[in-house]
Amino acid sequence: MDWRLNADPAALRERYTTARPFPYIALDGLFPDALLEGVLAEFPKPGEIPWQHFDSPTEKKLGYTYGAPLGPRLQSFLWQMSAPPVLQFLEALTGIEGLIPDPYFGGAGPHQIEPGGFLKIHADFNWHPLLKLDRRLNLIVYLNREWREEYGGHIELWDREMTRCERKVLPVWNRTVVFNTTDFSYHGHPEPLASPPGATRKSVSFYYYSNGRPAEERSAPHDTLFRKTHERDW
Repeated sequence: MDWRLNADPAALRERYTTARPFPYIALDGLFPDALLEGVLAEFPKPGEIPWQHFDSPTEKKLGYTYGAPLGPRLQSFLWQMSAPPVLQFLEALTGIEGLIPDPYFGGAGPHQIEPGGFLKIHADFNWHPLLKLDRRLNLIVYLNREWREEYGGHIELWDREMTRCERKVLPVWNRTVVFNTTDFSYHGHPEPLASPPGATRKSVSFYYYSNGRPAEERSAPHDTLFRKTHERDW
């Protein structure tokens, strides 16, 4: 399917770069509904593919295992999101030049959270050990039709000092969240999902890299950095 992103990145750039608590944007209807309908139709159910199972005090979710079988429309979507038109859109939106997709989808791809699942607040890993590149950008596409506020599953964006949540975004159908990846872009879905049985929180994530990053963002390579929001946390 031939498709275009339904937004003008240049017109959104100031909104993106000045957002709090860190550069981000939430866009509704960025993709044609028909495209995402095809992706949703092929989105694997729990147990349908060899999902990577995360079950710990900091995360309880299903993640994509590179090489797991996917339907042709979902597979095509993954590859199209690595193509030049998307990279150019993101560069114009964020001001980050020379973005590089990850052909291995390390940590990215389809994600699914079942009722009771969560992902505690964290800053993402900052370095691709195989490609030797700096992680710069996250893009998450939500695929949840008729999602209600009371189900929860919001992605929360926290301030640099981890004193408060500054933004909450409900993961509704055809909503896309883009944000810079740094040691202080704290985000997550910390409260257990309250959706009905069988209603899972579905998303497809994409991570983008560059060869180098601004000096003020540099740090030693590290894995995911989880942060507590309550004393009772792990």
